[in-house]
Amino acid sequence: MNSTPSTVYRVFRQTVAAFGDRSAIRFRRGGKYVRLAYRELEANVMALRRALYRLGVRRGDRVAILSYNRPEWITADLAVQGLGAVTVPIYHTLPSSQVAFYLRDSGAVAVFTEDAQQSAKLLDTRHATPPLPVRDVIQFVGEPPVANGGMRAIPYAELPFSASDDAELDPALDEMEALVTPDRTATFIYTSGTTGNPKGAMLCHTALLHTSWAARQVVHITESDVFLSFLPLCHVVERVGGYYLPISVGAEIVISEGPFALGQELAEAQPTAFICVPRVYDVVRERVMEGIRRMPPLSRALALWALRVGTKKAESRERGLTSGWMSAPAGWAADRLVLRKIRDRVSGGRIRFLVSGGAPLNPETGRFLQSIGLTVLEGYGLTEFPVISLNIPGRVQLGSVGHALPEVEVRLADDGEILVRGPSLMSGYWAQPEATAAAIDTDGWLHTGDIGTMDAGGRLAITDRIKDIIVLANGKNVAPQPIESLLKQSPLIAEAVLFGDGQNSLVALIVPRFDELRRRLGRAGTADTAELTGSADAVRLVRAEINALSADLADYERIKQFRLLPREFSVDSDELTPTMKVKRRIVAERYADELAAMLR
Repeated sequence: MNSTPSTVYRVFRQTVAAFGDRSAIRFRRGGKYVRLAYRELEANVMALRRALYRLGVRRGDRVAILSYNRPEWITADLAVQGLGAVTVPIYHTLPSSQVAFYLRDSGAVAVFTEDAQQSAKLLDTRHATPPLPVRDVIQFVGEPPVANGGMRAIPYAELPFSASDDAELDPALDEMEALVTPDRTATFIYTSGTTGNPKGAMLCHTALLHTSWAARQVVHITESDVFLSFLPLCHVVERVGGYYLPISVGAEIVISEGPFALGQELAEAQPTAFICVPRVYDVVRERVMEGIRRMPPLSRALALWALRVGTKKAESRERGLTSGWMSAPAGWAADRLVLRKIRDRVSGGRIRFLVSGGAPLNPETGRFLQSIGLTVLEGYGLTEFPVISLNIPGRVQLGSVGHALPEVEVRLADDGEILVRGPSLMSGYWAQPEATAAAIDTDGWLHTGDIGTMDAGGRLAITDRIKDIIVLANGKNVAPQPIESLLKQSPLIAEAVLFGDGQNSLVALIVPRFDELRRRLGRAGTADTAELTGSADAVRLVRAEINALSADLADYERIKQFRLLPREFSVDSDELTPTMKVKRRIVAERYADELAAMLR
């Protein structure tokens, strides 16, 4: 990197020295926001670092965090980094069996848990064979369940934070941390596991910090910015972009309480930056459009007119034009009368940019966000390489994931696979040398498994996953992801999963948007989703949507048969990864009968 190589802990201490009195974290306690200054956060981190050392955590040890976002998550991570140990984040939504896999695979000696419910996931597996390596379970909130089987359960508040030797211990721990080089592993971040068991991607300090440095080269970010931390901190993009990035510049992080609180948090916290997955932005669009549909006729007509004006304004901006709709009185009136109100309501009024990653952004959603005056920056990254490319303000192009970040190299293989190398690349998969060798070639290129295109200016677009390519009986190759994304532009279709390998034609499993389906069928009171999706009228409506959206597809790319599913996919039911990606294999197994009926 052109920036000075460092470690996560040292960057944090440097920020404290520069911005000690500024707010580092804002979070809710007792229904009110509380601010924690950088200097206060440092004191908490150093106290926890001492406590962990007294519990026996040493350099290179793995320490897991099983919790949703909260101030203690950040404190724990920084304290672990301050010992030269390795953080292993685990999604709080995972069941106990998968939690046990992460702990056993990583060899974690200690685990921070959010509450008794999360702690119970470890105690549920205390008799597992082989036994878990965990010595200590440290629970952030409440009294932990009684532990046995060699594990100690410790309330966070009862850790040995203070002792008479603090004055001598801190310098000694600082000397130990000073021996940690930037190329040492800082974290294991496990892959989503859409196929097979998750693999622990080993990311060093340089890999984690490079994104912070590179992002600041292309997007103006300062200590005055406010980041709303909504994606789980286990998510690699949130970790590097929503946590390490603001901490590196002295900005403020507002901790979200989750999806149900998001609307209120945007209004009250008024962030300037927000990172999220496309599905949340889809929900924002759907709710705004549903509200517009319920307006009286004149108000509805005004709102739809304003959105059309906003869309043309955004299109002009995307083409680099500074006249026409950009400065026309209609644009001013549309913004003044409608668009500004929508923008303020959905974003809090201070958002400078939104970042979308983790999956393709629905073009209709992107156009909507642009039409109301919000800048959405779609990017591309992997667990193994946190952020590869990003659209930047003033050069946004929908359908593209932008240009490679500074010092990141991207090229396309002969078959269109995206290859990437640079400072953010993982060191390898933990304890899996063969998988590492299969992913990273001898020249240091990571084979992403994604297929893409690149224009003459170096702008990258993702078209599909190599492993998801469907080969029809006639030899035609079909990339399912673009077609699935196309179908999800329909307000009737929430998820579409295509199949047909070795068959004569494509088939699809469709999860409808149930509220919209009820509305169109005039069956608002129908609670039985199986009855709803089983009706001939529902099939007819969805078929009409599929046909309309497929008009420009080749015949072999069109869906010949589909089945409407009676429930949504979810993480809890194991059809979605924690990052909201569809597990095709699980879906195929779960709906084998439906697929068999279509593929006979």
